[in-house]
Amino acid sequence: MEVAGDKSSPDSSTITVHVKFSGRTLPISLSPDSTVRDLKSLLQPLTNVIPRGQKLISKGKVLADSSSLKSQQVTDGSKVMLIASQGLHQGDGPITKEVTSSSTNTRRTFNGKQSQIHKTETVLNRNRCDRWKSTGVVALSECQLKEVPDEVWACGSSVRVLDLGNNFIQEVSIKISALKSLNKLFLNANDILDGKISWESLSSLKSLTVLSLNQNQLTAFPSTLGTLTSLCQLHIANNKLTSLPEEIGLLKQLQILNASNNRITSLPSSIGNCQSLIEIDLSSNLLAELPETFGNLHNLKLSTLDLHGTEITNDVLRQVEGWEEFDERRRSKHQKQLDFRVGSGVFDEGADDGRGL
Repeated sequence: MEVAGDKSSPDSSTITVHVKFSGRTLPISLSPDSTVRDLKSLLQPLTNVIPRGQKLISKGKVLADSSSLKSQQVTDGSKVMLIASQGLHQGDGPITKEVTSSSTNTRRTFNGKQSQIHKTETVLNRNRCDRWKSTGVVALSECQLKEVPDEVWACGSSVRVLDLGNNFIQEVSIKISALKSLNKLFLNANDILDGKISWESLSSLKSLTVLSLNQNQLTAFPSTLGTLTSLCQLHIANNKLTSLPEEIGLLKQLQILNASNNRITSLPSSIGNCQSLIEIDLSSNLLAELPETFGNLHNLKLSTLDLHGTEITNDVLRQVEGWEEFDERRRSKHQKQLDFRVGSGVFDEGADDGRGL
């Protein structure tokens, strides 16, 4: 099988680039109009080094990800050196030796259609699964994924952390219920739409403490959100949300809520029941007022209540129960900072007793 590059390119011709890595040479065939990022993606399953951990050098120059091979003067027969950043790999680390098998002849030969690439990938995937099961961490960010690989679900209750950020994933299927021990789920910067998350399956993950869905295409959350009662952190910034469900008040353990850069016009009164909250970022929304129950959030620190870019003014805040206590703490901290600066000539933003404001 030939390792192909960008098939959508109008130029159907291909070039072969000889990539040197750990004492061996990998011939990769792809279109000259392919980008350096495309080349890195083809190298990932062959080296176990994820794209952001790869540095490609040709003629003494580091190749830029967004540039085409042609623009970087990488032509047919060009030699490129791959340097792997330590720690930025998957599976059992960077592959530095050829995988061979006397019984099935799965030796890597990367030469056109005689390559045994499918069998090689099977070996890599098995190693990757073993690694995931032993560590409990599945790190698949920036892998250009359009869907979650089946081997992730196969790891079942071994998985504690799942990072799928910065991909092109559109759906979180019912299969996620297999990850019963999942603590942290990162789905930042994907293409997830309303109705494409199996919330019923997600709600079965009773150990989930961190859910991050920043930078997707979500406009609303279902009432099922309230069943994730172990959540301590909810990150939903940079979506298209217009509101939060009333059931958010059931999240008694929630400490951090980041819902900035959305289109939220009001907060449910039940937000006052989230009394474990210490940090809220609601900046760049369409809020004009806060519910009266907001004053029930006694653990909230003013330094971590961000309302920048909303229509809420100090006059609005003064109407919230508990504002006077907050304001007194703010003034006290400011005075300590001034006294410290006068006494030492150094402005120390931490000139406080550590409680934060």
